[in-house]
Amino acid sequence: MRTAAERVSRCALDTMETNMSTKAIYPGTFDPITRGHIDLAERASLLFSEVVLAIAASPSKQPLFDLPERLEMAKISLSHIKNITITGFDGLLIDCVREAKAQVVLRGLRAVSDFEYEFQLAAMNRRLDPSIETMFLTPSEKYTFLSASMVKEIATHGGDVSQFLHPEINKRLGGRLGR
Repeated sequence: MRTAAERVSRCALDTMETNMSTKAIYPGTFDPITRGHIDLAERASLLFSEVVLAIAASPSKQPLFDLPERLEMAKISLSHIKNITITGFDGLLIDCVREAKAQVVLRGLRAVSDFEYEFQLAAMNRRLDPSIETMFLTPSEKYTFLSASMVKEIATHGGDVSQFLHPEINKRLGGRLGR
């Protein structure tokens, strides 16, 4: 039986001619970037000619790591993906998409509970710019429960989150939390 990545690879090869010039933007706060985010970025890199990981400043969310730190952690975690670029933004996602000249906004859906919020965002983005599509990817089964918020909560209470993070990101999270 083939793995999900192998199935995506086969699908990507079958549709490569039509998607070779499609750029997708994968936005989020990535505070911190998790293995679930990495999984989605890897699979997206097989489907699109270029993927832009766009990290939102999101000051209203009071991120644990500032934007430059999150950019650096994403670069470390995704350095093995050749067709990905990493950028930060502060403002409307739709403006970032236009600036990047992307055609697709890529969003991850972990559970049904994510869908309503993501559907509303996609509808609003379509109203702001009908030329930009939103696509949803679900994570690999082993990451369906994983969120950066949950990782931070577990780590704050002394739990081991090393299986959910790149080793360097785990080290930085521990350092930030004084462990």
